[in-house]
Amino acid sequence: PHRPTFTVSSLKVSTLKITSSSKLITNITLNVHAKNPNKELIYIYDPIAISLTTKNDVVMANGSFGPFVHGTKNNTLLKATISGVSQELDDSSAGELRVALKNKKGLPLKMKLDTKVKAKIGGLKTPKVGIRVICEGIKVSVPNGKSPSKASISNAKCKVDLRVKVWRWTF
Repeated sequence: PHRPTFTVSSLKVSTLKITSSSKLITNITLNVHAKNPNKELIYIYDPIAISLTTKNDVVMANGSFGPFVHGTKNNTLLKATISGVSQELDDSSAGELRVALKNKKGLPLKMKLDTKVKAKIGGLKTPKVGIRVICEGIKVSVPNGKSPSKASISNAKCKVDLRVKVWRWTF
């Protein structure tokens, strides 16, 4: 069996501003392709939590994709509009973010997807296992006027990690 793969296919920023009182307001449209390379293995996903952060872990936006069943040899397009509304920043984070937004190269972002998934092959189903997908190499710029800005995603790389909790009790 092979792990599913995820790629960022599009990220558009329609709102990205910091108010005078250091509140961050964002509105972002996100498209992610999920690919199941397996011939017989089906993945069943719970809702997927999305978090977009800067390299300094300032949360830019949060949202979610709905639950879905990922069939064999299947590509699925996941779409979401995520936002960060009136999120208060501390002074140092707001200052760093203002400087980064003025940078011509764009603001580097990291996307984190968290969910639980179970696998099904024939009549056998596994218990739910947590997975985390981390995508780095995304760069966004501030939108000009009314048209949204497209993020640079050509260098975006995503990796999938299993999140297994092991409890060990000794008496």
